[in-house]
Amino acid sequence: MAHLTLIGWIIAIIMNSSNKTEIGSFYVRQVLGIFLVGFVLGIIPVVNLIGWIFPVILWVISLIGAINGTQKPVFLVGEHFQNWFKSL
Repeated sequence: MAHLTLIGWIIAIIMNSSNKTEIGSFYVRQVLGIFLVGFVLGIIPVVNLIGWIFPVILWVISLIGAINGTQKPVFLVGEHFQNWFKSL
C-alpha cells in the first residue's frame, strides 16, 4: 500500500505503527526515501524533467521487492534510507 500514493504511505505507516512488522517498516522507510528523492529532484529546475526518471526506477524496483516479499534495498540509496529513517 505504501507504494501507491502518499495517502497509501500514510495509511501504511499508521497500520505499521499499531502492528509493527520488519518488512512493513523496511518498505515504509524505502518509500519515504524515494518520495523525498523525487521531491528534491523535482524542485531543481535544471534536472526536473530528467530527475524524475531516477525515483521512478527506484519505485519500480522497490515495488517488485515488496510484491516478492523480499527486503532488498534499492540501489545507491536504499541502505541510507534504512539508516536515516530508523525511527519509522
